[in-house]
Amino acid sequence: MHFPSISGFFSPRAWGADLLEAARLLTRLPLPRPSLPQTPQGAPEARASHASRCYPLVGAGIGLIAALGFAVADWLALPPFAAALAALALSILITGALHEDGLADVADGFGGGGDRARKLAIMRDSRIGSYGVLALVLVLTARGGSLAVIAASPAGPCGAAAALIAAHSLSRAGLAPVMWALPQARSDGLAAATGRPGGADALAALAIGVTAAALLLDPARALVAVLAVAVLQGGLALQARRQIGGVTGDVLGAAQQLGEAAVLLVACASLSGGI
Repeated sequence: MHFPSISGFFSPRAWGADLLEAARLLTRLPLPRPSLPQTPQGAPEARASHASRCYPLVGAGIGLIAALGFAVADWLALPPFAAALAALALSILITGALHEDGLADVADGFGGGGDRARKLAIMRDSRIGSYGVLALVLVLTARGGSLAVIAASPAGPCGAAAALIAAHSLSRAGLAPVMWALPQARSDGLAAATGRPGGADALAALAIGVTAAALLLDPARALVAVLAVAVLQGGLALQARRQIGGVTGDVLGAAQQLGEAAVLLVACASLSGGI
């Protein structure tokens, strides 16, 4: 773990460049490459790692677009589950299934690999195995089913939209802390290319995600959602440290998927009076 200097941390230009870099990484939108400011040490990769603090902002944008897709489907009088599928499909299209691919790879690697080298090799294989298929089915069903239940409740499409934006933002808020806390399992790959963020970036990402949840969900629901995301992503981080020695891009994708499903499940459970 490291706590680099936060010189220039509050620079609007730096935040703008970081937001654009984060959006380029997490989405397939045709965005220009930003001109990233250099760190005092002159390391471009260190500067690029600051983009992780903007992951929850990009997540909120993805959630907003997915919510607009849900609203259009609802306007077309599609049933709640069909509208939920439309929102999921739109979010997957925007991200290029980046996180879903990571979830499947982690499930296959952690479930089918015997040792660290084998697990990493399986995670790099483009083919998907039974563990990956099961993980995708379970998580997608949890996301789509929860969203449909929320939309069919008195909360309606507005409640579904709020839950979507909160889930996409909060689930990405935990990625920077995971990147900060764990060493990189590989010397190459997406996580290695992105770099390791500092403690200030991790705290900023958490603050943004928690604020989004607090604004979009009622206090009790937001608190439980934050705790659920922390437990799931923290547990996955511990497993990653134990099984492969650190973090990879696939681990971050799996963490996002688990976090998003957790927020939507919490929002769904609260409608039955459980929260």
